Amino acid sequence: MEGIVKYIGFYDADSFSNENRNSFLSATNKMDYIADSIVRSGKEVGIISPSWSKNEKGLYYGRETILFDGITLTCGPTFGAKRRLLKFLRILNSWIWLFFFLLKNIEKGETIIVYHSMMILKPIILAKKIKKFKLLLEVEEIYQDVKKYSSRMEKREYHFFEIADSYIFPSELLNEKINTQNKPYTIIHGSYQVEEDRACKLDNGKIHAVYAGTLDPRKGGILAVTAAAFLTEKYHVHIIGFGSEKEKKDLMKLVDEISKNTKCTITYDGLFKGEDYIRFLQSCDIGLTTQDAYALYNNTSFPSKILSYLTNGLQVVSVRLKAIEVSAIGHAVTYYDEQSPQALANAIMSIDVNHTNKSFELVKMLDNKFVRNIKELLGD
Repeated sequence: MEGIVKYIGFYDADSFSNENRNSFLSATNKMDYIADSIVRSGKEVGIISPSWSKNEKGLYYGRETILFDGITLTCGPTFGAKRRLLKFLRILNSWIWLFFFLLKNIEKGETIIVYHSMMILKPIILAKKIKKFKLLLEVEEIYQDVKKYSSRMEKREYHFFEIADSYIFPSELLNEKINTQNKPYTIIHGSYQVEEDRACKLDNGKIHAVYAGTLDPRKGGILAVTAAAFLTEKYHVHIIGFGSEKEKKDLMKLVDEISKNTKCTITYDGLFKGEDYIRFLQSCDIGLTTQDAYALYNNTSFPSKILSYLTNGLQVVSVRLKAIEVSAIGHAVTYYDEQSPQALANAIMSIDVNHTNKSFELVKMLDNKFVRNIKELLGD
């Protein structure tokens, strides 16, 4: 893989969905965009995925796949596991594979990109000590701000930040917190790929608002549903995204309860990917970003779904967060200030969906800027 930019992260192609490897749609979408930007800057990309299968049985070999022009995907071997010990060995197997892959394929001084994850700290840190490569670390959030970890893991996460040679951040606030030594960095709020108009807007007399993302109740899907109680029959609130079976069941129960007391239509429409996801977003008018304004991770993280909405022509409603307000797209968002269904509903109803949306020009400018910045960070 000499001469190819190596990009490490949990990723897999939809054509191998039977292997059920662990990856997250929001992460793979952003990795796709960054990889495409690198190709447009004049380099090829090899995505290296240590993702393991979540199946309970099966043996899956390592493979290399061509994803797009200039972009390949290499996955390590993995296997299904049901018992706790085998699940641990499955993870250990992926760590060992990634470590030796790096020793074999990375040159001293070479710059590689790593999508920050608590699950691959050990092999990356150890391989960097041995091979002395340059680490361009993509940090979307500080994971210990989202979830409780042991003190050892918390220290290891910050050590990971410290050994990086340069960074990709979603917000200036995260750069200020992590990049205390003023190392080279660039900001990317999400995918800046403006999608062509699919001409699939719903035309049934209603205004369609969509919440797209995780069904984790801490991340805002619940607020989007409860806001429907304060909307009129003119509105239809759609929930799309991923979650556990319990999260889906709890959400559907809430949808049924709220629907009995409002004229607004509320639906959970399932999980969409690729072209189906784009067409669903473009069928709507307003995109909702509704996570808890008081959650610790919101001090530094940036909700990338805002860019998904803007690049598909939607107007955006978001809770007021400093990370969004001071960003390059802050002025293109309609905010609500109180963490309540009424406040969200008021913000939704304040939007004139017939107003000309000029977000495309803004996003195209950010796209051109990021291609220049990533080329500079990767060097020759």
